[in-house]
Amino acid sequence: MELTVHPARHLRASFQVPGDKALSHRAAILLALSRKGGRIRGYSSAADAASTLAALKALGAGVRRTGEEVVLAGGGREGFQAPEGTIHCANSGSTLRMLAGVLAACPFETRLDGDGSLRRRPMERVAEPLRLMGASVDCEGESGRPPLRVKGGELTGIAYRPPVPSAQVKTAILLAALGAQGMTSVEEALPTRDHTERMLRFLGVEVGMEGGVEGPALYVRGPATLDGGGDLEIPGDPSSAAFFLCAAAGREGSLVTVRGLCLNPGRIGFVAVLRRMGASVAVRQTGMTGGEPVGEIEVEGRALKGTFIPAAEVPSLIDELPALAVAATQALGETRVAGASELRLKESDRISALVAGLRAMGARIEGTDDGFVVQGSARLKGAAVDSAGDHRIAMALAMAGTLVAEGESLVRGAECIAVSLPEFEALLAQAV
Repeated sequence: MELTVHPARHLRASFQVPGDKALSHRAAILLALSRKGGRIRGYSSAADAASTLAALKALGAGVRRTGEEVVLAGGGREGFQAPEGTIHCANSGSTLRMLAGVLAACPFETRLDGDGSLRRRPMERVAEPLRLMGASVDCEGESGRPPLRVKGGELTGIAYRPPVPSAQVKTAILLAALGAQGMTSVEEALPTRDHTERMLRFLGVEVGMEGGVEGPALYVRGPATLDGGGDLEIPGDPSSAAFFLCAAAGREGSLVTVRGLCLNPGRIGFVAVLRRMGASVAVRQTGMTGGEPVGEIEVEGRALKGTFIPAAEVPSLIDELPALAVAATQALGETRVAGASELRLKESDRISALVAGLRAMGARIEGTDDGFVVQGSARLKGAAVDSAGDHRIAMALAMAGTLVAEGESLVRGAECIAVSLPEFEALLAQAV
Protein backbone atom coordinates (compact mmCIF):
# COMPACT_ATOMS: atom_id res chain seq x y z
CA MET A 1 0.00 0.00 0.00
CA GLU A 2 1.22 3.51 -0.84
CA LEU A 3 0.18 6.52 1.24
CA THR A 4 0.23 9.88 -0.54
CA VAL A 5 0.47 13.01 1.61
CA HIS A 6 0.51 16.69 0.75
CA PRO A 7 1.90 19.63 2.69
CA ALA A 8 -0.39 21.42 5.12
CA ARG A 9 0.00 24.93 6.51
CA HIS A 10 -0.33 23.60 10.03
CA LEU A 11 -2.05 20.99 12.17
CA ARG A 12 -5.07 22.06 14.22
CA ALA A 13 -7.18 19.39 15.88
CA SER A 14 -8.54 17.97 19.10
CA PHE A 15 -9.18 14.24 19.14
CA GLN A 16 -8.65 10.92 20.88
CA VAL A 17 -6.47 8.04 19.74
CA PRO A 18 -7.32 4.35 20.23
CA GLY A 19 -6.45 2.39 23.36
CA ASP A 20 -2.84 1.93 24.37
CA LYS A 21 -1.21 -1.08 22.76
CA ALA A 22 1.18 -1.88 25.63
CA LEU A 23 -1.63 -1.78 28.20
CA SER A 24 -3.93 -3.87 25.99
CA HIS A 25 -1.39 -6.71 25.73
CA ARG A 26 -0.93 -6.80 29.49
CA ALA A 27 -4.61 -6.48 30.37
CA ALA A 28 -5.58 -9.39 28.13
CA ILE A 29 -2.83 -11.67 29.45
CA LEU A 30 -3.38 -10.83 33.12
CA LEU A 31 -7.18 -11.14 32.99
CA ALA A 32 -6.80 -14.50 31.23
CA LEU A 33 -4.46 -15.55 34.08
CA SER A 34 -6.83 -14.27 36.76
CA ARG A 35 -9.43 -16.40 38.51
CA LYS A 36 -12.33 -14.06 37.77
CA GLY A 37 -11.46 -12.77 34.31
CA GLY A 38 -13.01 -9.50 33.32
CA ARG A 39 -13.96 -6.98 30.69
CA ILE A 40 -11.60 -4.62 28.86
CA ARG A 41 -13.00 -1.43 27.35
CA GLY A 42 -11.04 0.60 24.84
CA TYR A 43 -8.91 -2.34 23.71
CA SER A 44 -6.31 -1.33 21.13
CA SER A 45 -7.28 -1.57 17.46
CA ALA A 46 -3.66 -2.39 16.58
CA ALA A 47 -2.88 -5.61 14.74
CA ASP A 48 -0.26 -6.40 17.41
CA ALA A 49 -2.91 -6.35 20.15
CA ALA A 50 -5.10 -8.69 18.09
CA SER A 51 -2.16 -11.11 17.92
CA THR A 52 -2.19 -11.41 21.71
CA LEU A 53 -5.91 -12.25 21.75
CA ALA A 54 -5.42 -14.87 19.03
CA ALA A 55 -2.53 -16.41 20.98
CA LEU A 56 -4.60 -16.60 24.17
CA LYS A 57 -7.42 -18.28 22.25
CA ALA A 58 -4.93 -20.82 20.88
CA LEU A 59 -3.99 -21.63 24.48
CA GLY A 60 -7.62 -22.34 25.37
CA ALA A 61 -8.46 -19.07 27.09
CA GLY A 62 -12.02 -17.82 26.82
CA VAL A 63 -11.82 -14.65 24.70
CA ARG A 64 -14.73 -12.72 23.22
CA ARG A 65 -14.27 -9.44 21.34
CA THR A 66 -16.81 -6.93 20.11
CA GLY A 67 -15.12 -3.88 18.62
CA GLU A 68 -13.10 -2.18 21.35
CA GLU A 69 -14.55 -4.37 24.10
CA VAL A 70 -12.92 -7.67 25.07
CA VAL A 71 -14.19 -10.17 27.63
CA LEU A 72 -11.76 -12.67 29.18
CA ALA A 73 -13.29 -15.68 30.93
CA GLY A 74 -10.36 -16.09 33.33
CA GLY A 75 -9.72 -19.40 35.06
CA GLY A 76 -6.01 -18.99 35.70
CA ARG A 77 -2.95 -20.61 34.20
CA GLU A 78 -4.40 -24.03 35.01
CA GLY A 79 -6.99 -23.45 32.30
CA PHE A 80 -4.36 -23.11 29.58
CA GLN A 81 -3.68 -26.11 27.35
CA ALA A 82 -1.13 -27.10 24.76
CA PRO A 83 -2.01 -25.43 21.45
CA GLU A 84 -2.55 -27.30 18.23
CA GLY A 85 0.56 -26.34 16.30
CA THR A 86 2.65 -23.19 16.38
CA ILE A 87 1.26 -19.96 17.82
CA HIS A 88 1.88 -17.23 15.24
CA CYS A 89 2.54 -13.85 16.81
CA ALA A 90 2.70 -12.01 13.44
CA ASN A 91 4.68 -8.77 13.96
CA SER A 92 4.21 -8.55 17.71
CA GLY A 93 7.38 -8.88 19.75
CA SER A 94 5.34 -7.99 22.85
CA THR A 95 3.07 -10.99 22.31
CA LEU A 96 5.94 -13.40 21.87
CA ARG A 97 8.10 -12.18 24.74
CA MET A 98 5.30 -11.80 27.29
CA LEU A 99 3.72 -15.13 26.44
CA ALA A 100 7.09 -16.82 26.85
CA GLY A 101 6.96 -15.74 30.50
CA VAL A 102 3.45 -17.15 30.93
CA LEU A 103 4.34 -20.42 29.22
CA ALA A 104 7.49 -20.91 31.29
CA ALA A 105 5.24 -22.12 34.12
CA CYS A 106 2.83 -24.20 31.98
CA PRO A 107 3.32 -28.01 31.92
CA PHE A 108 3.51 -28.38 28.14
CA GLU A 109 5.59 -27.32 25.17
CA THR A 110 4.68 -24.41 22.90
CA ARG A 111 6.31 -23.08 19.75
CA LEU A 112 6.03 -19.32 19.15
CA ASP A 113 6.78 -17.81 15.75
CA GLY A 114 6.15 -14.64 13.77
CA ASP A 115 6.55 -12.89 10.45
CA GLY A 116 9.84 -12.10 8.75
CA SER A 117 10.28 -8.90 10.77
CA LEU A 118 9.69 -10.62 14.11
CA ARG A 119 12.09 -13.40 13.15
CA ARG A 120 14.87 -10.80 13.03
CA ARG A 121 14.34 -9.62 16.61
CA PRO A 122 16.51 -10.86 19.51
CA MET A 123 14.88 -13.32 21.93
CA GLU A 124 17.84 -14.69 23.87
CA ARG A 125 17.45 -11.77 26.27
CA VAL A 126 14.10 -13.22 27.40
CA ALA A 127 15.11 -16.88 27.05
CA GLU A 128 18.07 -16.61 29.44
CA PRO A 129 16.22 -15.56 32.62
CA LEU A 130 13.41 -18.05 31.96
CA ARG A 131 16.00 -20.85 31.68
CA LEU A 132 17.56 -19.71 34.95
CA MET A 133 14.13 -20.04 36.55
CA GLY A 134 13.81 -23.66 35.33
CA ALA A 135 12.01 -23.55 31.98
CA SER A 136 13.35 -25.06 28.78
CA VAL A 137 13.57 -22.31 26.15
CA ASP A 138 15.11 -22.87 22.73
CA CYS A 139 15.64 -20.11 20.15
CA GLU A 140 15.45 -21.97 16.85
CA GLY A 141 16.49 -19.00 14.72
CA GLU A 142 20.04 -17.86 14.12
CA SER A 143 21.75 -15.88 16.92
CA GLY A 144 18.94 -16.30 19.43
CA ARG A 145 16.04 -15.32 17.21
CA PRO A 146 12.55 -16.83 16.70
CA PRO A 147 10.94 -19.28 16.41
CA LEU A 148 10.95 -19.84 20.17
CA ARG A 149 10.16 -23.22 21.74
CA VAL A 150 9.10 -23.03 25.40
CA LYS A 151 8.58 -26.04 27.66
CA GLY A 152 7.33 -25.14 31.10
CA GLY A 153 8.83 -26.54 34.26
CA GLU A 154 9.00 -26.26 38.03
CA LEU A 155 10.16 -22.69 38.37
CA THR A 156 12.23 -21.14 41.13
CA GLY A 157 12.54 -17.45 41.78
CA ILE A 158 15.75 -15.66 40.76
CA ALA A 159 17.42 -12.29 41.18
CA TYR A 160 18.05 -10.94 37.70
CA ARG A 161 19.60 -7.82 36.23
CA PRO A 162 18.79 -7.52 32.50
CA PRO A 163 21.87 -6.51 30.49
CA VAL A 164 19.65 -4.32 28.28
CA PRO A 165 16.78 -2.35 29.86
CA SER A 166 13.56 -3.83 28.48
CA ALA A 167 10.00 -3.58 29.75
CA GLN A 168 9.06 -6.67 27.73
CA VAL A 169 11.81 -8.78 29.31
CA LYS A 170 10.87 -7.47 32.76
CA THR A 171 7.25 -8.37 32.09
CA ALA A 172 8.12 -11.89 30.94
CA ILE A 173 10.08 -12.48 34.16
CA LEU A 174 7.30 -11.10 36.37
CA LEU A 175 4.68 -13.24 34.58
CA ALA A 176 6.85 -16.33 35.10
CA ALA A 177 7.36 -15.31 38.73
CA LEU A 178 3.62 -15.69 39.36
CA GLY A 179 4.11 -19.45 38.89
CA ALA A 180 7.52 -19.78 40.56
CA GLN A 181 8.49 -20.81 44.08
CA GLY A 182 10.05 -18.07 46.17
CA MET A 183 11.00 -14.51 45.42
CA THR A 184 11.86 -13.22 41.97
CA SER A 185 13.47 -9.81 41.62
CA VAL A 186 14.33 -7.71 38.57
CA GLU A 187 16.87 -4.92 38.94
CA GLU A 188 16.99 -2.19 36.30
CA ALA A 189 19.99 0.06 35.71
CA LEU A 190 17.59 2.41 33.88
CA PRO A 191 13.85 2.43 34.64
CA THR A 192 11.57 1.07 31.92
CA ARG A 193 7.80 1.50 31.55
CA ASP A 194 6.04 0.13 34.64
CA HIS A 195 2.65 -0.88 33.24
CA THR A 196 3.00 -4.49 34.37
CA GLU A 197 3.76 -3.61 37.98
CA ARG A 198 0.87 -1.15 38.14
CA MET A 199 -1.59 -3.64 36.65
CA LEU A 200 -0.43 -6.49 38.89
CA ARG A 201 -1.02 -4.33 41.95
CA PHE A 202 -4.41 -3.25 40.61
CA LEU A 203 -5.34 -6.94 40.27
CA GLY A 204 -4.25 -7.77 43.80
CA VAL A 205 -0.66 -9.02 43.47
CA GLU A 206 1.93 -7.61 45.85
CA VAL A 207 4.84 -6.13 43.91
CA GLY A 208 7.56 -4.85 46.20
CA MET A 209 10.59 -2.65 45.73
CA GLU A 210 14.03 -2.89 47.30
CA GLY A 211 17.44 -1.40 46.70
CA GLY A 212 19.67 -3.16 44.18
CA VAL A 213 23.32 -2.90 43.19
CA GLU A 214 22.79 -0.40 40.36
CA GLY A 215 19.18 0.63 40.80
CA PRO A 216 15.87 -0.31 42.42
CA ALA A 217 14.75 -3.93 42.17
CA LEU A 218 11.13 -5.06 41.83
CA TYR A 219 10.15 -8.32 43.44
CA VAL A 220 7.24 -10.76 43.44
CA ARG A 221 6.81 -13.73 45.79
CA GLY A 222 5.40 -16.78 44.09
CA PRO A 223 3.40 -18.70 43.52
CA ALA A 224 0.92 -15.84 43.40
CA THR A 225 -2.73 -16.09 42.44
CA LEU A 226 -4.47 -13.35 40.53
CA ASP A 227 -7.69 -13.18 42.52
CA GLY A 228 -8.63 -9.77 41.18
CA GLY A 229 -10.51 -9.14 37.98
CA GLY A 230 -13.40 -7.11 36.70
CA ASP A 231 -13.46 -4.15 34.34
CA LEU A 232 -10.41 -2.40 32.93
CA GLU A 233 -10.49 0.78 30.85
CA ILE A 234 -7.59 1.27 28.43
CA PRO A 235 -6.63 4.94 27.91
CA GLY A 236 -5.30 6.29 24.62
CA ASP A 237 -1.85 5.36 23.31
CA PRO A 238 0.71 8.17 23.83
CA SER A 239 3.09 6.59 21.31
CA SER A 240 0.45 7.02 18.61
CA ALA A 241 -0.39 10.54 19.75
CA ALA A 242 3.29 11.53 19.70
CA PHE A 243 3.44 11.64 15.89
CA PHE A 244 0.78 14.35 15.76
CA LEU A 245 2.06 16.22 18.83
CA CYS A 246 5.71 16.27 17.70
CA ALA A 247 4.74 17.36 14.20
CA ALA A 248 2.62 20.17 15.63
CA ALA A 249 5.59 21.31 17.73
CA GLY A 250 7.64 21.70 14.55
CA ARG A 251 5.34 24.17 12.79
CA GLU A 252 4.32 27.53 14.22
CA GLY A 253 0.56 28.04 14.02
CA SER A 254 -0.20 24.41 14.85
CA LEU A 255 -2.27 23.44 17.88
CA VAL A 256 -3.07 19.80 18.61
CA THR A 257 -4.80 18.39 21.68
CA VAL A 258 -5.08 14.65 22.27
CA ARG A 259 -7.55 13.66 24.97
CA GLY A 260 -8.00 10.54 27.08
CA LEU A 261 -4.31 9.61 26.96
CA CYS A 262 -2.28 7.39 29.26
CA LEU A 263 -0.01 9.82 31.10
CA ASN A 264 2.30 7.23 32.67
CA PRO A 265 5.60 9.09 33.26
CA GLY A 266 7.49 6.24 31.61
CA ARG A 267 5.56 6.83 28.39
CA ILE A 268 5.63 10.58 27.93
CA GLY A 269 9.34 11.34 28.06
CA PHE A 270 8.92 13.05 24.69
CA VAL A 271 7.03 15.86 26.47
CA ALA A 272 10.14 16.93 28.39
CA VAL A 273 12.15 16.91 25.16
CA LEU A 274 9.60 19.06 23.31
CA ARG A 275 9.57 21.57 26.17
CA ARG A 276 13.36 21.67 26.17
CA MET A 277 13.24 22.39 22.43
CA GLY A 278 10.93 25.33 23.05
CA ALA A 279 7.47 23.95 22.25
CA SER A 280 4.47 25.00 24.31
CA VAL A 281 3.22 21.79 25.96
CA ALA A 282 0.39 21.46 28.48
CA VAL A 283 -0.27 18.16 30.28
CA ARG A 284 -3.51 17.92 32.22
CA GLN A 285 -4.40 14.85 34.29
CA THR A 286 -8.13 14.20 34.55
CA GLY A 287 -8.27 10.88 36.39
CA MET A 288 -6.89 7.39 36.99
CA THR A 289 -7.80 4.03 35.48
CA GLY A 290 -6.32 0.62 36.25
CA GLY A 291 -3.53 2.27 38.22
CA GLU A 292 -2.61 4.57 35.31
CA PRO A 293 -2.94 8.38 35.19
CA VAL A 294 -5.14 9.64 32.35
CA GLY A 295 -5.56 13.06 30.77
CA GLU A 296 -4.72 15.21 27.77
CA ILE A 297 -1.66 16.69 26.11
CA GLU A 298 -1.81 19.93 24.13
CA VAL A 299 1.07 21.13 21.94
CA GLU A 300 1.32 24.52 20.29
CA GLY A 301 3.95 25.01 17.60
CA ARG A 302 6.76 27.42 18.37
CA ALA A 303 10.24 28.14 17.01
CA LEU A 304 12.30 25.15 18.19
CA LYS A 305 15.95 24.72 19.09
CA GLY A 306 18.02 21.55 19.00
CA THR A 307 18.71 19.46 22.08
CA PHE A 308 20.62 16.43 23.35
CA ILE A 309 18.72 13.26 24.28
CA PRO A 310 20.99 11.11 26.50
CA ALA A 311 20.80 7.38 27.20
CA ALA A 312 19.06 7.95 30.55
CA GLU A 313 16.03 9.43 28.76
CA VAL A 314 15.78 6.82 26.02
CA PRO A 315 13.67 4.14 27.81
CA SER A 316 10.85 6.66 28.33
CA LEU A 317 10.73 7.71 24.65
CA ILE A 318 12.28 4.92 22.57
CA ASP A 319 9.18 4.55 20.38
CA GLU A 320 8.79 8.29 19.96
CA LEU A 321 12.30 9.00 18.65
CA PRO A 322 11.23 8.84 14.97
CA ALA A 323 8.55 11.46 15.70
CA LEU A 324 11.03 13.65 17.58
CA ALA A 325 13.42 13.39 14.62
CA VAL A 326 10.78 15.03 12.40
CA ALA A 327 10.46 17.96 14.82
CA ALA A 328 14.27 18.19 15.01
CA THR A 329 14.54 18.79 11.26
CA GLN A 330 12.83 22.15 11.86
CA ALA A 331 14.73 23.14 15.02
CA LEU A 332 17.53 25.68 15.08
CA GLY A 333 20.86 23.94 15.61
CA GLU A 334 21.75 20.33 16.33
CA THR A 335 19.70 17.57 17.92
CA ARG A 336 21.64 14.50 19.00
CA VAL A 337 20.38 11.16 20.35
CA ALA A 338 22.70 8.75 22.19
CA GLY A 339 22.22 5.41 23.93
CA ALA A 340 19.45 4.27 21.59
CA SER A 341 21.11 1.27 19.90
CA GLU A 342 17.90 -0.65 20.62
CA LEU A 343 16.42 1.24 17.65
CA ARG A 344 18.45 -1.03 15.38
CA LEU A 345 16.62 -4.10 16.76
CA LYS A 346 13.01 -3.01 16.28
CA GLU A 347 10.70 -3.97 13.39
CA SER A 348 13.42 -2.49 11.21
CA ASP A 349 16.80 -0.94 11.81
CA ARG A 350 15.02 2.29 12.68
CA ILE A 351 18.16 4.39 12.62
CA SER A 352 19.02 3.39 9.06
CA ALA A 353 15.41 3.57 7.86
CA LEU A 354 14.81 6.97 9.43
CA VAL A 355 18.05 8.41 8.05
CA ALA A 356 17.30 7.09 4.54
CA GLY A 357 13.74 8.42 4.51
CA LEU A 358 14.42 11.88 5.93
CA ARG A 359 17.53 12.36 3.79
CA ALA A 360 15.46 11.62 0.68
CA MET A 361 13.26 14.53 1.76
CA GLY A 362 16.22 16.86 2.22
CA ALA A 363 16.90 16.53 5.94
CA ARG A 364 20.44 16.76 7.25
CA ILE A 365 20.61 13.67 9.43
CA GLU A 366 23.40 11.22 10.17
CA GLY A 367 23.11 7.86 11.86
CA THR A 368 25.47 6.77 14.64
CA ASP A 369 25.98 3.38 16.26
CA ASP A 370 23.50 4.23 19.01
CA GLY A 371 21.40 7.08 17.67
CA PHE A 372 21.40 9.92 15.19
CA VAL A 373 22.34 13.57 14.74
CA VAL A 374 20.04 16.09 13.02
CA GLN A 375 21.14 19.49 11.79
CA GLY A 376 17.94 21.49 11.86
CA SER A 377 16.31 24.30 9.91
CA ALA A 378 16.16 22.13 6.78
CA ARG A 379 13.81 22.83 3.87
CA LEU A 380 12.24 19.45 3.22
CA LYS A 381 10.85 18.49 -0.16
CA GLY A 382 8.33 15.88 -1.21
CA ALA A 383 9.79 12.51 -2.14
CA ALA A 384 8.99 8.84 -2.57
CA VAL A 385 10.20 7.13 0.62
CA ASP A 386 10.09 3.62 2.04
CA SER A 387 8.68 2.53 5.39
CA ALA A 388 11.07 -0.45 5.64
CA GLY A 389 7.98 -2.36 6.82
CA ASP A 390 8.03 -0.41 10.10
CA HIS A 391 4.89 1.33 11.33
CA ARG A 392 6.70 4.04 13.27
CA ILE A 393 8.98 4.90 10.36
CA ALA A 394 5.97 5.07 8.03
CA MET A 395 4.11 7.45 10.35
CA ALA A 396 7.17 9.64 10.92
CA LEU A 397 7.78 10.04 7.19
CA ALA A 398 4.09 10.73 6.53
CA MET A 399 4.10 13.47 9.17
CA ALA A 400 7.25 14.98 7.66
CA GLY A 401 5.59 15.02 4.25
CA THR A 402 2.39 16.54 5.60
CA LEU A 403 3.80 19.26 7.79
CA VAL A 404 7.18 20.43 6.56
CA ALA A 405 7.87 19.11 3.06
CA GLU A 406 7.25 21.05 -0.13
CA GLY A 407 5.30 19.04 -2.68
CA GLU A 408 3.71 15.61 -2.67
CA SER A 409 5.27 12.71 -0.74
CA LEU A 410 4.67 9.00 -1.22
CA VAL A 411 5.24 6.52 1.61
CA ARG A 412 5.68 3.00 0.28
CA GLY A 413 4.73 0.01 2.42
CA ALA A 414 2.31 2.08 4.50
CA GLU A 415 0.11 -0.93 5.25
CA CYS A 416 2.45 -1.64 8.18
CA ILE A 417 0.87 1.32 10.03
CA ALA A 418 -2.00 -1.01 10.97
CA VAL A 419 0.41 -2.78 13.33
CA SER A 420 -0.17 0.06 15.81
CA LEU A 421 -2.61 2.67 14.43
CA PRO A 422 -4.93 1.64 11.59
CA GLU A 423 -6.80 4.95 12.11
CA PHE A 424 -3.70 7.02 11.28
CA GLU A 425 -4.81 8.26 7.85
CA ALA A 426 -8.26 9.28 9.13
CA LEU A 427 -6.77 11.15 12.09
CA LEU A 428 -4.30 12.90 9.81
CA ALA A 429 -7.11 14.03 7.51
CA GLN A 430 -8.89 15.42 10.56
CA ALA A 431 -5.84 17.40 11.65
CA VAL A 432 -4.82 19.14 8.39
